[in-house]
Amino acid sequence: MDKGKAMIRALGMMSGTSLDGVDAALIETDGVRIGGFGRSAYRAYSGNEAAVLHAARGRWPGEPGVAEAAEITRAGHADLAKAFPEAEVVGFHGQTFAHEPRGRGTHQAGDGAHLARDLDRPVVWDFRSEDVRQGGEGAPLAPFFHWACADWAAGQRLLPRAPVAFLNLGGVGNVSWVDPTAEAPEAEGACLAFDTGPANAPLDDLMRTRRDVARDEGGALARQGHADAGVVEQFLQHRFFERKPPKSLDRDEFSDLPRMVAGLSDADAAATLVAVIAGSVAAGIRWLPAPPETVLVCGGGRSNPAIMEALTATLPCEVQPVEAVGLDGDMLEAQAFGWLAVRVLNGLPTSGPSTTGAPGPVCGGRISHPRGLSR
Repeated sequence: MDKGKAMIRALGMMSGTSLDGVDAALIETDGVRIGGFGRSAYRAYSGNEAAVLHAARGRWPGEPGVAEAAEITRAGHADLAKAFPEAEVVGFHGQTFAHEPRGRGTHQAGDGAHLARDLDRPVVWDFRSEDVRQGGEGAPLAPFFHWACADWAAGQRLLPRAPVAFLNLGGVGNVSWVDPTAEAPEAEGACLAFDTGPANAPLDDLMRTRRDVARDEGGALARQGHADAGVVEQFLQHRFFERKPPKSLDRDEFSDLPRMVAGLSDADAAATLVAVIAGSVAAGIRWLPAPPETVLVCGGGRSNPAIMEALTATLPCEVQPVEAVGLDGDMLEAQAFGWLAVRVLNGLPTSGPSTTGAPGPVCGGRISHPRGLSR
């Protein structure tokens, strides 16, 4: 591991599968250690923008509506990034519309080269395609960063220097088991990561379809209902949960889930989907190298008390939001892509066999410069 690289101020940007808006966060890093965290911001998509993005779900480049959705993605990110002139490089994830690592590949819309010209700064983007090309799942990509977060928190004496699990609950759930005593995240035994199952996506879709609102705010509806244990048990028989990790999911992988709760009241359907999230995570925990003492939850799901209560009741360990160890759960994924951007600049791996199933360490990502030079 090269410890001689300079610290760089990077802006990471992320728009997740919830399709609600763009997160942006500054981080100072050499691509290995975290030097510090900077300010952050959020730009919500308008109702019209979100409608175009939702219409492009499951579609591939060249298909109807994709070009319009890609332009909304680029413009939304550009608007927000211009408020961070101090950033030396931008990590641009783009907007995932389709993910078939064993099929057509992975599709994150948004032109990083165009964005580099917009911002007059280097942009690192297209983080997943090279991993998929080499035989990996292309997801999750935050685990190496979670290792750096555990290393940082241990250095701040906010965590013991011991294995810990990070659970990200965005549209899809994913877990990272990391050991900060390892020399680097790509070292053998340092990380194991995989998608756990559905998270906020089916719950948000339910609220949008039945109540015409974006989410179950505060878990209020789910807390009024009762989970249908039969539906949860049936769902957890899905073959995905028997697959050994690493493994990844598309946002709409479990397309039969809405049908499974169709006969339930709104409250019972919401409660059942919350139980599905917790059950999926519990099914994933058994694949970890050792049971973690603590699961640190990030992503939008940690702000839903019904989900956090279900996790606490279901998992055999302590469950806390990442704020408990000094991290920002709203911006962790955005920070991850700033950190990953610097890794790409320095030629360091962004994924590997234990996180995406790639045959070896992969340095993914394309670098675009404002003057048109790219690699």
